[in-house]
Amino acid sequence: MAGLKGLVVVGASAGGVEALRTFAAGLPADLQAAVCVVLHVPRSGISTLPHILGRSGPLPAAHAEAGRALVAGRIYVAPPNFHVLVDDERLRLSRGPAESGHRPAADPLFRSAARAWGSSVVGVVLSGSRDDGAFGLATIARHGGLALVQDPEEALYRSMPLQAMELVPAARAVPCRQMGLVLGGLVAGMVGPVPVAAVDDARVDAQDAMATMENRTAGAAGGIPAGLACPDCHGALFELPGEHAPRFRCRVGHAWTSAALLDEQGEAQESALWMALHGLEEKAALSRRMAESARFRGSLSTAVRYAEVSEDAEAAGRVIRKLIEQFGDLDDKTRVADAP
Repeated sequence: MAGLKGLVVVGASAGGVEALRTFAAGLPADLQAAVCVVLHVPRSGISTLPHILGRSGPLPAAHAEAGRALVAGRIYVAPPNFHVLVDDERLRLSRGPAESGHRPAADPLFRSAARAWGSSVVGVVLSGSRDDGAFGLATIARHGGLALVQDPEEALYRSMPLQAMELVPAARAVPCRQMGLVLGGLVAGMVGPVPVAAVDDARVDAQDAMATMENRTAGAAGGIPAGLACPDCHGALFELPGEHAPRFRCRVGHAWTSAALLDEQGEAQESALWMALHGLEEKAALSRRMAESARFRGSLSTAVRYAEVSEDAEAAGRVIRKLIEQFGDLDDKTRVADAP
Protein backbone atom coordinates (compact mmCIF):
# COMPACT_ATOMS: atom_id res chain seq x y z
CA MET A 1 0.00 0.00 0.00
CA ALA A 2 1.35 3.41 -0.92
CA GLY A 3 2.32 5.80 1.88
CA LEU A 4 -0.14 8.46 3.01
CA LYS A 5 0.84 11.73 1.35
CA GLY A 6 -2.44 13.61 1.00
CA LEU A 7 -6.04 13.86 2.04
CA VAL A 8 -9.01 14.19 -0.33
CA VAL A 9 -12.29 15.46 1.14
CA VAL A 10 -15.48 15.24 -0.91
CA GLY A 11 -18.92 16.78 -0.47
CA ALA A 12 -22.08 15.91 -2.42
CA SER A 13 -25.85 16.17 -2.08
CA ALA A 14 -28.70 15.80 -4.60
CA GLY A 15 -27.48 13.81 -7.61
CA GLY A 16 -24.40 12.90 -5.60
CA VAL A 17 -24.69 9.11 -5.63
CA GLU A 18 -24.21 8.89 -9.40
CA ALA A 19 -21.42 11.48 -9.28
CA LEU A 20 -19.67 9.60 -6.47
CA ARG A 21 -19.92 6.28 -8.33
CA THR A 22 -18.19 7.82 -11.35
CA PHE A 23 -15.68 9.54 -9.09
CA ALA A 24 -14.82 6.29 -7.26
CA ALA A 25 -14.54 4.37 -10.52
CA GLY A 26 -11.80 6.71 -11.75
CA LEU A 27 -9.61 6.70 -8.62
CA PRO A 28 -6.22 5.03 -9.09
CA ALA A 29 -5.64 1.82 -7.16
CA ASP A 30 -2.33 3.19 -5.83
CA LEU A 31 -3.70 6.57 -4.70
CA GLN A 32 -1.37 7.95 -2.03
CA ALA A 33 -4.19 9.68 -0.19
CA ALA A 34 -7.12 8.86 2.05
CA VAL A 35 -10.54 9.92 0.76
CA CYS A 36 -13.27 11.19 3.12
CA VAL A 37 -16.78 11.53 1.68
CA VAL A 38 -19.85 13.38 2.92
CA LEU A 39 -23.17 12.79 1.19
CA HIS A 40 -26.30 14.41 2.60
CA VAL A 41 -28.51 11.59 3.87
CA PRO A 42 -31.49 11.52 6.26
CA ARG A 43 -30.34 11.43 9.86
CA SER A 44 -32.50 8.39 10.63
CA GLY A 45 -31.65 6.59 7.39
CA ILE A 46 -29.34 3.69 6.62
CA SER A 47 -26.50 4.45 4.23
CA THR A 48 -25.33 1.82 1.76
CA LEU A 49 -22.90 4.25 0.13
CA PRO A 50 -19.71 2.39 1.25
CA HIS A 51 -20.99 -0.75 -0.47
CA ILE A 52 -21.84 1.23 -3.62
CA LEU A 53 -18.47 2.98 -3.80
CA GLY A 54 -16.51 -0.17 -2.95
CA ARG A 55 -18.12 -1.95 -5.91
CA SER A 56 -17.70 1.04 -8.23
CA GLY A 57 -13.92 1.40 -8.14
CA PRO A 58 -10.64 -0.13 -7.01
CA LEU A 59 -10.53 1.36 -3.49
CA PRO A 60 -12.22 -0.24 -0.47
CA ALA A 61 -14.84 1.90 1.28
CA ALA A 62 -16.31 1.86 4.77
CA HIS A 63 -18.15 4.13 7.14
CA ALA A 64 -15.88 6.42 9.12
CA GLU A 65 -15.25 5.36 12.73
CA ALA A 66 -14.15 7.54 15.63
CA GLY A 67 -10.41 7.30 16.24
CA ARG A 68 -9.74 5.37 13.04
CA ALA A 69 -6.31 6.12 11.55
CA LEU A 70 -6.36 7.33 7.95
CA VAL A 71 -4.84 4.91 5.44
CA ALA A 72 -3.86 5.68 1.88
CA GLY A 73 -6.09 4.13 -0.77
CA ARG A 74 -9.18 3.92 1.47
CA ILE A 75 -12.53 5.71 1.24
CA TYR A 76 -14.19 6.79 4.49
CA VAL A 77 -17.90 7.67 4.27
CA ALA A 78 -19.70 9.84 6.81
CA PRO A 79 -22.35 7.74 8.60
CA PRO A 80 -25.89 9.13 8.98
CA ASN A 81 -26.38 11.72 11.74
CA PHE A 82 -22.66 12.32 12.32
CA HIS A 83 -20.28 15.02 11.20
CA VAL A 84 -16.88 13.60 10.23
CA LEU A 85 -13.81 15.64 11.14
CA VAL A 86 -10.09 15.14 10.72
CA ASP A 87 -7.72 15.34 13.67
CA ASP A 88 -4.18 15.01 12.32
CA GLU A 89 -4.18 11.50 10.79
CA ARG A 90 -7.26 10.22 12.61
CA LEU A 91 -11.00 10.65 12.22
CA ARG A 92 -13.49 12.10 14.67
CA LEU A 93 -17.27 11.74 14.70
CA SER A 94 -19.56 14.34 16.20
CA ARG A 95 -23.27 14.90 16.77
CA GLY A 96 -22.59 18.62 16.74
CA PRO A 97 -25.12 21.18 15.47
CA ALA A 98 -26.38 20.78 11.93
CA GLU A 99 -24.91 23.08 9.30
CA SER A 100 -27.32 24.38 6.64
CA GLY A 101 -29.77 21.78 7.92
CA HIS A 102 -27.42 18.83 7.42
CA ARG A 103 -25.60 16.36 9.64
CA PRO A 104 -23.36 15.13 8.14
CA ALA A 105 -22.32 18.30 6.31
CA ALA A 106 -19.31 18.93 4.10
CA ASP A 107 -18.23 22.26 5.62
CA PRO A 108 -17.13 20.84 9.03
CA LEU A 109 -15.08 18.12 7.33
CA PHE A 110 -13.48 20.61 4.95
CA ARG A 111 -12.60 23.08 7.74
CA SER A 112 -10.98 20.43 9.93
CA ALA A 113 -9.05 19.01 6.97
CA ALA A 114 -7.75 22.46 6.08
CA ARG A 115 -6.48 23.04 9.62
CA ALA A 116 -4.80 19.63 9.95
CA TRP A 117 -3.43 19.04 6.46
CA GLY A 118 -2.87 22.50 4.96
CA SER A 119 -1.35 22.31 1.50
CA SER A 120 -1.68 18.51 1.45
CA VAL A 121 -5.47 18.48 1.20
CA VAL A 122 -7.68 18.55 -1.88
CA GLY A 123 -11.32 19.61 -1.50
CA VAL A 124 -13.85 18.27 -4.01
CA VAL A 125 -17.42 19.52 -4.42
CA LEU A 126 -19.82 17.40 -6.50
CA SER A 127 -23.47 17.62 -7.54
CA GLY A 128 -25.88 19.08 -5.01
CA SER A 129 -28.44 21.75 -4.24
CA ARG A 130 -27.81 24.78 -2.03
CA ASP A 131 -24.16 25.54 -1.16
CA ASP A 132 -22.75 23.16 1.46
CA GLY A 133 -19.01 22.78 0.93
CA ALA A 134 -18.45 26.19 -0.64
CA PHE A 135 -17.29 27.91 2.56
CA GLY A 136 -15.27 24.86 3.58
CA LEU A 137 -13.59 24.82 0.18
CA ALA A 138 -12.70 28.49 0.65
CA THR A 139 -11.08 27.59 3.99
CA ILE A 140 -9.05 24.86 2.28
CA ALA A 141 -7.86 27.34 -0.34
CA ARG A 142 -6.91 29.92 2.33
CA HIS A 143 -4.80 27.28 4.06
CA GLY A 144 -2.89 26.42 0.89
CA GLY A 145 -4.90 23.39 -0.20
CA LEU A 146 -6.31 22.68 -3.65
CA ALA A 147 -9.89 22.86 -4.88
CA LEU A 148 -11.76 20.79 -7.48
CA VAL A 149 -15.43 20.90 -8.44
CA GLN A 150 -17.50 18.71 -10.70
CA ASP A 151 -18.00 20.37 -14.06
CA PRO A 152 -21.37 22.09 -13.56
CA GLU A 153 -22.37 21.23 -17.12
CA GLU A 154 -22.51 17.52 -16.22
CA ALA A 155 -23.81 17.80 -12.63
CA LEU A 156 -27.40 16.70 -12.11
CA TYR A 157 -27.71 19.55 -9.60
CA ARG A 158 -25.19 22.26 -10.27
CA SER A 159 -25.80 24.64 -7.36
CA MET A 160 -23.08 23.25 -5.08
CA PRO A 161 -20.36 23.31 -7.78
CA LEU A 162 -21.38 26.79 -8.95
CA GLN A 163 -21.47 28.22 -5.42
CA ALA A 164 -18.07 26.69 -4.70
CA MET A 165 -16.59 28.22 -7.86
CA GLU A 166 -18.03 31.60 -6.92
CA LEU A 167 -16.32 31.56 -3.51
CA VAL A 168 -13.12 29.91 -4.81
CA PRO A 169 -12.38 31.31 -8.29
CA ALA A 170 -9.21 29.21 -8.45
CA ALA A 171 -11.22 25.99 -8.14
CA ARG A 172 -10.72 23.71 -11.11
CA ALA A 173 -13.84 22.31 -12.82
CA VAL A 174 -13.30 18.69 -13.86
CA PRO A 175 -15.66 15.97 -15.15
CA CYS A 176 -16.10 13.22 -12.55
CA ARG A 177 -14.60 10.55 -14.77
CA GLN A 178 -11.33 12.53 -14.99
CA MET A 179 -10.98 13.43 -11.32
CA GLY A 180 -9.11 10.28 -10.36
CA LEU A 181 -6.35 11.00 -12.87
CA VAL A 182 -6.14 14.62 -11.73
CA LEU A 183 -6.05 13.67 -8.06
CA GLY A 184 -3.32 11.09 -8.62
CA GLY A 185 -1.08 13.78 -10.09
CA LEU A 186 -1.89 16.33 -7.38
CA VAL A 187 -1.32 13.94 -4.50
CA ALA A 188 2.00 12.67 -5.85
CA GLY A 189 3.64 15.96 -4.95
CA MET A 190 2.27 16.15 -1.40
CA VAL A 191 4.17 15.43 1.80
CA GLY A 192 1.57 14.58 4.44
CA PRO A 193 -0.05 16.83 7.06
CA VAL A 194 1.16 20.43 6.88
CA PRO A 195 -0.78 22.41 9.51
CA VAL A 196 -0.84 26.08 8.52
CA ALA A 197 -1.67 29.04 10.74
CA ALA A 198 -3.98 31.56 9.10
CA VAL A 199 -5.29 34.97 10.09
CA ASP A 200 -8.81 33.59 10.61
CA ASP A 201 -7.75 30.68 12.85
CA ALA A 202 -9.55 32.07 15.91
CA ARG A 203 -12.85 32.11 14.03
CA VAL A 204 -12.26 28.71 12.46
CA ASP A 205 -11.25 27.33 15.88
CA ALA A 206 -14.55 28.52 17.36
CA GLN A 207 -16.59 26.99 14.54
CA ASP A 208 -14.73 23.67 14.79
CA ALA A 209 -15.25 23.68 18.56
CA MET A 210 -19.00 24.13 18.11
CA ALA A 211 -19.06 21.35 15.52
CA THR A 212 -17.55 18.97 18.09
CA MET A 213 -19.98 19.96 20.88
CA GLU A 214 -17.45 21.91 22.92
CA ASN A 215 -18.74 24.70 25.17
CA ARG A 216 -18.32 27.50 22.65
CA THR A 217 -20.90 29.93 21.28
CA ALA A 218 -21.32 32.07 18.19
CA GLY A 219 -20.02 35.02 20.22
CA ALA A 220 -16.62 33.32 20.39
CA ALA A 221 -16.57 33.32 16.59
CA GLY A 222 -17.01 37.10 16.53
CA GLY A 223 -20.65 36.92 15.49
CA ILE A 224 -22.73 40.08 15.16
CA PRO A 225 -26.45 39.91 16.09
CA ALA A 226 -28.35 39.54 12.81
CA GLY A 227 -31.92 40.14 13.97
CA LEU A 228 -32.94 36.75 12.53
CA ALA A 229 -34.02 33.46 14.09
CA CYS A 230 -32.47 30.02 13.66
CA PRO A 231 -34.84 27.63 11.81
CA ASP A 232 -33.55 24.71 13.91
CA CYS A 233 -33.86 26.02 17.48
CA HIS A 234 -35.46 29.46 16.99
CA GLY A 235 -32.61 31.13 18.84
CA ALA A 236 -31.01 34.38 17.72
CA LEU A 237 -28.67 34.20 14.74
CA PHE A 238 -25.30 35.94 14.57
CA GLU A 239 -23.70 36.95 11.30
CA LEU A 240 -20.09 35.78 11.06
CA PRO A 241 -17.68 38.56 10.06
CA GLY A 242 -15.07 38.34 7.35
CA GLU A 243 -16.91 35.79 5.22
CA HIS A 244 -17.10 35.96 1.43
CA ALA A 245 -20.91 36.02 1.65
CA PRO A 246 -23.38 36.30 4.55
CA ARG A 247 -23.19 33.31 6.87
CA PHE A 248 -24.89 32.82 10.21
CA ARG A 249 -24.70 30.79 13.42
CA CYS A 250 -27.02 30.68 16.38
CA ARG A 251 -25.72 30.74 19.93
CA VAL A 252 -25.56 26.96 20.22
CA GLY A 253 -23.90 26.49 16.85
CA HIS A 254 -26.44 25.72 14.12
CA ALA A 255 -24.87 27.18 10.98
CA TRP A 256 -26.63 28.60 7.94
CA THR A 257 -25.44 30.05 4.70
CA SER A 258 -27.62 32.83 3.37
CA ALA A 259 -28.95 30.58 0.57
CA ALA A 260 -29.84 27.75 2.94
CA LEU A 261 -31.44 30.16 5.41
CA LEU A 262 -33.55 31.68 2.64
CA ASP A 263 -34.75 28.23 1.59
CA GLU A 264 -35.62 27.28 5.17
CA GLN A 265 -37.52 30.52 5.70
CA GLY A 266 -39.51 29.81 2.54
CA GLU A 267 -40.40 26.32 3.74
CA ALA A 268 -41.44 27.65 7.17
CA GLN A 269 -43.61 30.33 5.59
CA GLU A 270 -45.29 27.83 3.27
CA SER A 271 -45.92 25.51 6.21
CA ALA A 272 -47.56 28.37 8.12
CA LEU A 273 -49.76 29.17 5.13
CA TRP A 274 -50.89 25.54 4.84
CA MET A 275 -51.77 25.57 8.54
CA ALA A 276 -53.77 28.77 8.04
CA LEU A 277 -55.55 27.22 5.05
CA HIS A 278 -56.37 24.13 7.08
CA GLY A 279 -57.90 26.30 9.80
CA LEU A 280 -59.99 28.26 7.32
CA GLU A 281 -61.28 25.10 5.64
CA GLU A 282 -62.33 23.69 9.02
CA LYS A 283 -64.01 26.98 9.91
CA ALA A 284 -65.92 26.96 6.61
CA ALA A 285 -67.00 23.33 7.09
CA LEU A 286 -68.18 23.90 10.67
CA SER A 287 -70.05 27.08 9.69
CA ARG A 288 -71.87 25.23 6.90
CA ARG A 289 -72.89 22.53 9.34
CA MET A 290 -74.16 25.12 11.82
CA ALA A 291 -76.09 26.91 9.05
CA GLU A 292 -77.81 23.64 8.08
CA SER A 293 -78.69 22.98 11.71
CA ALA A 294 -80.15 26.48 12.08
CA ARG A 295 -82.28 26.05 8.94
CA PHE A 296 -83.54 22.71 10.25
CA ARG A 297 -84.65 24.45 13.46
CA GLY A 298 -86.32 27.23 11.41
CA SER A 299 -83.92 29.96 12.53
CA LEU A 300 -83.32 31.50 9.11
CA SER A 301 -81.46 34.62 10.32
CA THR A 302 -78.97 32.46 12.22
CA ALA A 303 -78.56 30.21 9.17
CA VAL A 304 -77.80 33.22 6.97
CA ARG A 305 -75.20 34.49 9.46
CA TYR A 306 -73.37 31.16 9.59
CA ALA A 307 -73.55 30.84 5.78
CA GLU A 308 -71.85 34.24 5.48
CA VAL A 309 -69.12 33.12 7.89
CA SER A 310 -68.57 30.03 5.72
CA GLU A 311 -68.36 32.09 2.53
CA ASP A 312 -65.89 34.53 4.13
CA ALA A 313 -63.67 31.65 5.27
CA GLU A 314 -63.74 30.10 1.80
CA ALA A 315 -62.83 33.47 0.24
CA ALA A 316 -59.91 33.85 2.64
CA GLY A 317 -58.84 30.30 1.76
CA ARG A 318 -58.70 31.24 -1.92
CA VAL A 319 -56.37 34.12 -1.02
CA ILE A 320 -54.11 31.77 0.96
CA ARG A 321 -53.94 29.33 -1.97
CA LYS A 322 -52.79 32.17 -4.25
CA LEU A 323 -50.12 33.14 -1.68
CA ILE A 324 -48.87 29.54 -1.58
CA GLU A 325 -48.49 29.59 -5.37
CA GLN A 326 -46.64 32.93 -5.19
CA PHE A 327 -44.25 31.59 -2.55
CA GLY A 328 -43.59 28.62 -4.83
CA ASP A 329 -42.66 31.00 -7.64
CA LEU A 330 -40.26 32.85 -5.29
CA ASP A 331 -38.63 29.56 -4.27
CA ASP A 332 -38.19 28.62 -7.94
CA LYS A 333 -36.29 31.87 -8.52
CA THR A 334 -33.88 31.16 -5.64
CA ARG A 335 -33.18 27.68 -7.06
CA VAL A 336 -32.33 28.82 -10.59
CA ALA A 337 -28.74 27.60 -10.17
CA ASP A 338 -30.00 24.03 -9.89
CA ALA A 339 -31.71 24.09 -13.27
CA PRO A 340 -30.25 21.48 -15.65
